[in-house]
Amino acid sequence: MQFTIIARDDTALGTLERRLAAREEHMERIHAMKTEGTIIDGGALIDADGKMIGSVVLCEYPDREALDAYIESEVYFRKGVWKDITVLPFRRVQWR
Repeated sequence: MQFTIIARDDTALGTLERRLAAREEHMERIHAMKTEGTIIDGGALIDADGKMIGSVVLCEYPDREALDAYIESEVYFRKGVWKDITVLPFRRVQWR
């Protein structure tokens, strides 16, 4: 199944600093998972000033339980960066 994760960062003081401190670990894992095929694409949500305030991740897992296991293992979740997480199923367009 394909899923969209919309993860808004916590608004507490220090969250951006936690995000930046965890970013290298996050990006290394995302790149590896993209190579494996579980991550389709993604990027940072930004505010009007260009400050990172969350993430969007398009991914593919066999089921919701596997997706939830990924979210719980994600460094941004473990470090308290992601706070408000919405998961929506989606279907990727197959371009000709």
